[in-house]
Amino acid sequence: MDKKFGFYICSGCGIGDALDIKGLIEEVPEEEGYSNCKTHPFLCSQSGVDLIKKDVADGVNTIVIGACSRRVNWDVFKFDNCIVQRVNLREGVVWSHKDLITDEEIPEDEPNNLQMMAEDYLRMGMVNAEKIKLPEPYQLEEGTNKKIMVIGGGITGISAALDAAAVGYDVTIVEKEDALGGWAAKVRKQLPMAYPYEELQNPIIGSLIAKVEENSKITVKTGTVVARIAGQPGDFTVTLKKPGEKIPFDVPYPLPDEMKVDENGKELDNDALAVKYKEYNEGRHDILKLDPDGEKFGAVVLAAGWRPYKPAEGEFAHLGFGVEENVVTNAQFEEMAAKGKIVTADGQPAKSVVFVQSPGQGDDSDFPYASSVTSLVSLKQAKYVTEDYEDGKAFVFYQHMRTPGLSENFYKSIQQTPGIFLTKGEVVSVTKGDAGMIVEADNTLLGEKIQVKADLVVLATGMVPATKDDPVVNLAYRQGPAFRDIGLFNGYCDSNFICFPYETQRTGIYAAGGVRRSLTMAESVEDATGAALKAIQCLESTDRGVSVHPRSGDKTFPDFFFQRCTQCKRCTEECPFGALDDDERGTPKPNPTRCRRCGTCMGACPERIIGFADYNIDSIGSQVKCIKVPSEDDFDEPPLRILALVCENDAMPALDIAAMNGLTYNHQLRIIPVRCLGSVNVIWIKDALSQGMDGAILIGCKHGDDYQCHFVKGSELADIRMKKIGDALASLALEPERVTQVQVAIDEYDKLPGIINKFCEEVEDLGPNPFKGF
Repeated sequence: MDKKFGFYICSGCGIGDALDIKGLIEEVPEEEGYSNCKTHPFLCSQSGVDLIKKDVADGVNTIVIGACSRRVNWDVFKFDNCIVQRVNLREGVVWSHKDLITDEEIPEDEPNNLQMMAEDYLRMGMVNAEKIKLPEPYQLEEGTNKKIMVIGGGITGISAALDAAAVGYDVTIVEKEDALGGWAAKVRKQLPMAYPYEELQNPIIGSLIAKVEENSKITVKTGTVVARIAGQPGDFTVTLKKPGEKIPFDVPYPLPDEMKVDENGKELDNDALAVKYKEYNEGRHDILKLDPDGEKFGAVVLAAGWRPYKPAEGEFAHLGFGVEENVVTNAQFEEMAAKGKIVTADGQPAKSVVFVQSPGQGDDSDFPYASSVTSLVSLKQAKYVTEDYEDGKAFVFYQHMRTPGLSENFYKSIQQTPGIFLTKGEVVSVTKGDAGMIVEADNTLLGEKIQVKADLVVLATGMVPATKDDPVVNLAYRQGPAFRDIGLFNGYCDSNFICFPYETQRTGIYAAGGVRRSLTMAESVEDATGAALKAIQCLESTDRGVSVHPRSGDKTFPDFFFQRCTQCKRCTEECPFGALDDDERGTPKPNPTRCRRCGTCMGACPERIIGFADYNIDSIGSQVKCIKVPSEDDFDEPPLRILALVCENDAMPALDIAAMNGLTYNHQLRIIPVRCLGSVNVIWIKDALSQGMDGAILIGCKHGDDYQCHFVKGSELADIRMKKIGDALASLALEPERVTQVQVAIDEYDKLPGIINKFCEEVEDLGPNPFKGF
């Protein structure tokens, strides 16, 4: 579009008191089209907004606003069909540098650091507005398919299907077993789901199945699994099959003859051929061609559930498992209880049952994949013993008893149940006695070793997600058929465990229930609602041509200049969400509705051919280049200039919060917000240093076991890239210490100014960039 610029500065909130507004306006380059420059005492007020709206009505379509942070009043300064560029003069300049505000006149031969900062940010905002384009939404050619597929017909999948159907969406449930119900159909009783949360209740799964059968918007396919999911949100093509059924393998182009046989010269079957083909092509292409008969769906709810943990041979031999036939897991005990009264392996009444919550051996950890659910299940199963036998006794030995929320009511009711005994302690051995088994426990609340005679011993083993070692979804993606293993979830599928529950690493596929984490049935039903709503949100966002979380509503999508693509594969490999496949020639093949708009591909590309309409290599690079770097020609002791590329998700809000709390940081810093540190291209840092800037700092989300980047791998990828740039700096005789990366959480705003100041001091100790002035 032909741009007509409007430039506005707010003098409210202390901006006008601290800055020379007239001087700022004089810095506006009229030759660039910024002839329409206006100020207002409260630009966010109705009169201020009306001022801008009047100009928009007169043809202004590119607006630069120097006022508060872009995170504030974003809805107030939103104008249809206009580019709006926010320049943060309030939090980013005035509030965060109150130590520079003075009523005294600053001599001309000394730098006015506050005014220079504001001028730099205004220039950066103006050049960015010049470089970016108004985004246009991406629309699927054949429109958005709004059918939802639910994988798994247990209580979670059924609940998700009923919720989605209730608001008008067509749903297909795909269940690998011959009947619906899953584990919920195998229990004797279930944990309480309603107030006062004290008594066990009969399973509700039967009534839910009946509702599904009555619902015309729900199709059920039992004895069926997903062979393949291809495509993207709004346009998934799904191939279904019967368990164990072989799907014909079709090679898009021939393999070498020597790869079609095994080491003995025998012709490979379809499955083996598929593996060979994938290896031959380095995973570049879909294993199967697009299935013309595949069913179309717009989004997927993954509710494939869980399976009981199966101890390895000898793993819990000290507890008698695999040695004594009357030592069982909680899943085996539940199946026994569902059939009738609890009995031993030889059919005798099991009136004394010991429930073991931890494998012990000096470690207070629970069994693998255990959780609050296994604690509650042990309490539930202990109740079975007293229900079956008036003189029944249940002993629960635990290291940790987890009963979150209102489940505490159930725990208290069990404590008061005659015949049930609970104690903290470590079970050290289970041995065969003359009349049953002897369970020996140490470190109990009684302060001494105790022995209990038991007819049965039950181990509280955990719930393994169905996605552990099994793709389940079988994606025809460049990055493979399963969710990408990022080393955090141990088989659970989740994209961001803090901010965006239900969202997996594959856009349009939302996890609920046991594949996401260990959950009770009540929690699974609630989880199903969340995942169904996420799936619906994805469908409607795709239909409007905008992205889903974290950049919800973003109309941009990556644009590629393929003429310069070298097929290096970095973008396809580093994309956290598998948004890029390959075409037959090995060139990246975008799937825009899979994209979360993080820009990691842009940061990965060495040729710099990837960008977004309003965020690209040129727009950020131009901002870097228009930062004025003072030299000795300007001042006797020129201030340094340090570039900060700051993640918009955690670090930018943290800086705003620091400013709101009156915390200040070094005035030599110049901040450019980025979508994610994963989107940072090293060319920006090289440009900054080559023009004489003295250092660069990247500030983004933490990554690791206890926190996670919004875009899964962005900050970790940036960390890797920054380590590589150190070699390049050394070759230019620049100290690697001039570039660093730090990680902060949004609630560490109070620490961030100190982190910035410390780095700036380190750069000052290194001295000015030797390239300054060249």
